[in-house]
Amino acid sequence: MLNNISLENILFLDIETVPAYQTFEKVPEKFKKLWEKKAKNLGSKDEDQTAEDLYQRAGIYAEFGKIICISCGFMNGNEIRLKSFYGDDEKILLEEFSQMLLRHYNRQDSLLCAHNGKEFDFPYLARRMLVQGIELPSILDLAGKKPWEVRHLDTLELWKFGDYKHYTSLELLAAIFDIPTPKDDIDGSQVASVYLEENDLERIAIYCQKDVLTTIQLFRKYQGLPLVRDEFVVYG
Repeated sequence: MLNNISLENILFLDIETVPAYQTFEKVPEKFKKLWEKKAKNLGSKDEDQTAEDLYQRAGIYAEFGKIICISCGFMNGNEIRLKSFYGDDEKILLEEFSQMLLRHYNRQDSLLCAHNGKEFDFPYLARRMLVQGIELPSILDLAGKKPWEVRHLDTLELWKFGDYKHYTSLELLAAIFDIPTPKDDIDGSQVASVYLEENDLERIAIYCQKDVLTTIQLFRKYQGLPLVRDEFVVYG
């Protein structure tokens, strides 16, 4: 079935998110109270952890976090082309990303693909666009659509083969398929600290692009295709 999908119709992506505020002290009072309620349900094994201690995890929730980087990749003939939208102003990068989707991925045969995208990247993007007052591009808007009308692919879901209790990281799948690891500098758990303490957005964008590159290579493996060699990867 995957062999019937043209790689050139797929936009591969990955997002990086952080807590909306640099520290818990800077969180507005009404959101502090709401985060305290949320923190009680996080199931921490350490009962001594406070809502403030757990605030470093706020970035994974669209209601308490924000997007600082969206990296995209697509096949252009024999080449993989990569591009990132990143910055401190979430609304600006979301508007730029949305405009790109409307220009280039507004066809019926267009598809989005991410690792764990259906559970994280796609809904997070849609939620943050609504919060920022940005109209959802059709490819992200699921309201009223039948399952077969949703144009989303997920390399994690494809690997599950219906085993919905099974989670496999992109890093592990890269190792299984002998794909160069995307975790040669930082990993997802370090993104918030690199942003909040160093504000090194370029480093985060490079890491995010590596995840997208790995996702494309993994999808090619699913299709029985060879990996794209480094000299055919174009960074934008």
